[in-house]
Amino acid sequence: ISLTGFMGCGKSSVGRRLSELLCCPFMDLDEEIEAWAGKSIPEIFAEDGEAGFRAIEAERLGSILSEGHEVSEANVRDTSALPTESPETTQSKENDVPFETAEIILALGGGTVMTRECAEIVQNGTICIYLKASVETLVSHLEGETANRPMLLGESLRGRISGLMERRSATYESTAHIIIDIDGKTIDEIA
Repeated sequence: ISLTGFMGCGKSSVGRRLSELLCCPFMDLDEEIEAWAGKSIPEIFAEDGEAGFRAIEAERLGSILSEGHEVSEANVRDTSALPTESPETTQSKENDVPFETAEIILALGGGTVMTRECAEIVQNGTICIYLKASVETLVSHLEGETANRPMLLGESLRGRISGLMERRSATYESTAHIIIDIDGKTIDEIA
């Protein structure tokens, strides 16, 4: 199972709780990248740029899932439209995915599914859950935490989140097998 969504939506917190509920291991892709590279994500961005970071991200994601953490062929979806610019917004999708087959809970980075390669890996190799949050929820979760989040540096936090969400929401939705609106919910309620 992979968790996608904008940074600050609670992927790691929900992932840890979900791993307890399903009795399977939890992994945070960003933490895995930092351990593998021996440096922080802001350092990777500073030294290699976003393109360098995304290349490492794709390699680590593929490596993690090739170690046997995959769902069955029955859950593979068509990826011809990934990533896409503007599909219709949907709050829920059909759910025929067997959670009892989960081998790992993987929290993805906020931009992981924004490359076609990673979106295909996630959609075909995991049960992908999009933790959908409003801009207001994300601002409240991220205030004071932008120093370690290179994609949030620059203009006002609200403006940066709004701009990134405008570009990312459609891809999050088209990649996900399940969409959960997290606004006003606790970690336990989401999990």
